[in-house]
Amino acid sequence: MMRADRARRGRSTTRIGDAFAKPILRALDAEPDRWNLSSLRVIISSGVMFAAETKAGLLRHNQRLIMVDALGSSEAIGMAQNTTTADGSAKTATFQLGPHTKVLTEDGREVTPGSGELGRVALRGHTPIGYYKDPEKSAKTFVVFDGVRWSIPGDWASVDADGTVHLLGRGSQCINTGGEKVYPEEVEEVLKLHESVADAAVVGLPDDRFGQAITALVETLPGRAIDETELIGHVKSHLAAYKAPKRVVFVDTVGRAGNGKLDYKSLTERAAKALG
Repeated sequence: MMRADRARRGRSTTRIGDAFAKPILRALDAEPDRWNLSSLRVIISSGVMFAAETKAGLLRHNQRLIMVDALGSSEAIGMAQNTTTADGSAKTATFQLGPHTKVLTEDGREVTPGSGELGRVALRGHTPIGYYKDPEKSAKTFVVFDGVRWSIPGDWASVDADGTVHLLGRGSQCINTGGEKVYPEEVEEVLKLHESVADAAVVGLPDDRFGQAITALVETLPGRAIDETELIGHVKSHLAAYKAPKRVVFVDTVGRAGNGKLDYKSLTERAAKALG
């Protein structure tokens, strides 16, 4: 956060999506006259979804901000990005692909823009050799199609007719509920739109009827209260009903790591224990 004294002012900062940006925005909204952001020009984010609503909130405090949301990983740096300014708007998890990036189907075909087909974001060029002493994981991530070697970390996406890419989430976390595939990140972002929610995580628990039941772990803001029925209704008002959680577990914290990531395995165990 930038204080008013000039010596501490900065022109750019790097943050990890909403995990860091939302608490900053809450502090700015609570005390708008305390912080001076006039020298700040660029915010760069990567690793965690950076919601359009959060970006719009930051722009209220500094109309000159340029926010760059980068899509990449240690296996594939510089896959895609989007840029948000006061002159334009960007939706959550939408990107323009880099020159060496494609969205490929599992058999190596390029997803046709506007087709509605899903694929995985893939990067060619300078990519890692593989994972240390893990040939099986290396073979799944670094794949050769028609003589071209691709790094495919596992991020699923669709492509609009104009080439805009909509990121859905990691396939490894995808929940199969009643024959439908649901990506946790999409549901998490909607949960976090609720005014009483500080953070949220979504997992799939074993279910006799649906195969997996979508289950939300929700961290509320201090002094706020909300019940399960209201939250489920909130999600249904934004997404298809089958994507809404069947149950909600309220937690003190979803336990994000220092890099803003969620431990979905641990969260699944916490949800299962809480619901018996």
